[in-house]
Amino acid sequence: MTDKETIMQLYRDENTAMVKKDINRLNEILASSMTLTHMTGYVQPKLEWIDQIQNDEMQYLSSKEDDIKNIEINGSKASLVGQNQVQAKIWGGGVNTWPLQMKMYYEKKNGEWIITNQVASTY
Repeated sequence: MTDKETIMQLYRDENTAMVKKDINRLNEILASSMTLTHMTGYVQPKLEWIDQIQNDEMQYLSSKEDDIKNIEINGSKASLVGQNQVQAKIWGGGVNTWPLQMKMYYEKKNGEWIITNQVASTY
C-alpha cells in the first residue's frame, strides 16, 4: 500500500475498532501519547478513551464513512480529514447520530504509520 492508502486505512480501522470494541487494534494503531480532542474541547489521553470504550461509557454503535479529504503527507508526518456518520451513546446520554469530522494526525515511526492526534468536530 502507498502511504496515502495506509493512512486512509488506519482511519477506517479506527472507526471499525471503535464500533467492535477492538481494544487490541486500537492499541496497535494509536501512539501511546495519542490524544483525542472532543467537540467539547476536552483533550482525552489514549488510555482514558480506550478505557471508556471498554467500559461502555462511550458506546460507538455504528460508523458510516461519508468522505476522506485534505490528505497531506510531508515526510514522516501526515494528516487527513475524515467525515463519518457516527451513532453513539456518550457519557450516559441517549443514542445520537453525529456527522463527526475527525482531523487525524499521523507519524511514521520505524517504517510504520501510527495515529498521533485527533481533533473532533461536526460537519
